[in-house]
This record gives sequence, C-alpha cells and structure tokens, in this order.
Amino acid sequence: MARPRVRLVVTADDFGYCPRRDEGIVEAFLAGAVTSVSLLVNGAAAESAAELARRHGIPTGLHANLSEGRPVGPARPGASSLLNPEGFFLGKMGFREAVAARDVSLPQVREELEAQLSRFRELLGRDPTHVDGHQHVHVLPGVCQVFAEALQAAGVCFTRLPLERGVDGCAWLGASARAFACDVGRDARAAVGPFSLHCLRWTDAFVGLSTCGRHMSPHRVSGALARALEGIPEGHALTAELMAHPGYPSEPPAGGCGEGPDAFSCSWERLHELRVLTAPTLRARLAQDGVQLCALDDLDAKRPGEGGLLPVESSPP
Repeated sequence: MARPRVRLVVTADDFGYCPRRDEGIVEAFLAGAVTSVSLLVNGAAAESAAELARRHGIPTGLHANLSEGRPVGPARPGASSLLNPEGFFLGKMGFREAVAARDVSLPQVREELEAQLSRFRELLGRDPTHVDGHQHVHVLPGVCQVFAEALQAAGVCFTRLPLERGVDGCAWLGASARAFACDVGRDARAAVGPFSLHCLRWTDAFVGLSTCGRHMSPHRVSGALARALEGIPEGHALTAELMAHPGYPSEPPAGGCGEGPDAFSCSWERLHELRVLTAPTLRARLAQDGVQLCALDDLDAKRPGEGGLLPVESSPP
C-alpha cells in the first residue's frame, strides 16, 4: 500500500539561547532543513535572534520557559513559587516536582506567560506563530489550563502536543530519558481537554523525543514518522511536527537564560542534529517516504473531533 503523504513542520527549539546556537539554527533554516523556530525570550541572545528572524523571514513562535534561568515578569525571590532563593526558575525536574506537589501558584504562572508573550511582541513586533513549552512545561497538570487560557486571550491558535507514538519501545533511549518521554506523553494526553476547550490547534502527530541529540538519524526520524502513520488509511494526509535542537556548541560563559549555558548546549549533540538535518541523506529519506516539509502557517492542523486523523485519547504511547 502507498504510504500516506505527510506534511512536516521541523521546529528548532531554543532560538535565542546563545549566538552559536542561533548561527546553526539560521544555517539550517536557510538550507531548508528547519521550517519554524521557537524563541526563548529570556535567552541571552533573544534580541539578536529576533533580528535574525526578521532579516531572514523565519516563522517564529514563543518557547514558553518556566523552568530555566531568570523570569521575564515581575516575579521576585521569596515572593514567587516559581523561583529559588537566587531568583532563578526551579529547573527542569524541580519545576515538575513543585507542580506535582501543588507548590506552584498558577496565577504566577499566568503572569509570567503573559510577560513572555508581551516580550515576544516587543522583540518581533508581532504575535508568535505558535507557543510551545521549554522542556514541555506547557502540558503539566494545572499549567496546561493556565497556558491554554493565556494563549486564547492572546489570540494564539497553534501549540505543540508532545505525544510521540511508541516512544516507550525505543530501546536506544536510556531508562531515565524513556521514562521522561512517557511522562510527557501522559501529561500531553491530559492536556488535550483544556487545549481543545480553549480552541488551540496542533499537528496530527509529533516526533522528536526519540530522536533528540545523539539519537537523531535519518533512520530514526523515518521510523518515528512511520509509527505515527500506523493505522492511517491509504490516501489520507497527515500533519506532523519534528522537534529539533540544532546549533553549534555554546562557548561559556556566553549563552543560557541567566545562568550560563548548560552541558547539553555545550556538547557535540547540538552539532550532530544540525549535521543530520542538513545532510542530503535525511532529505532523500523523507522524500522517499512521501514527506513534504512546510511551515506551520501552511498547515490546517486539527483538534480531535474536527477531522484529525489520530484521536489522541486512544493513541498508544
């Protein structure tokens, strides 16, 4: 049977994190390998990244950040549940643990999201094409409701639903990475209700948790898309998003969101993603698989019940 046609958005996360990261992201965009970027407005290079986006016409969304670096809004140490005593966010796992313990003030989450949306408009002079979450904070319980309300109020329609099919069976991922991916998928399923209620939209499928950093290869990207296509009738089109983190390694102390660049940013894994994305091998594999790259604005992403091909509630993890 002929494989269904896929329209794929390739989103480079963490735009604005550091000049070296941004250099690689722009290189990938100009090569046609990246079609969308998500901007960290509290990133060290946010202003120069915004200028690059305007200069090159890069479709840019907001990478809402509640877990790394300093806040954009008026939150202050000792007065905000989002911050540690030094005035930084609580970290990837620290924020998740605080949410799970219900130690996070959702009004303060809303305040910070609105501040980041406002900062995005200051930098770009327009609304974001989409809003997703740094380290997938936007699908956490409670946060997803506030996130959806803030986006609807801001007139932003598109977001990311980080639910990758079959990620629990990806043996190349370490146990902790696989557990994190499954947790994200569980949270994403639960976020479907609030997202739908507030008229948010997303692609039919998402891939990228199984292909992050060193794990990215043409074979694995193709395999992740193939898993997304399982059960789709012949002749039906599918919209999908590939989350990517390309770039040149950060060079400390430049970069980060107020605390300097992290180990992943300084490692060879960002460069590896850049090389895989821009190499002819991946392009050829995607073309062979019937995958067409496009920008988010080119898609007609559906909410469940509005013609989407993959009902999220019944999708396997």
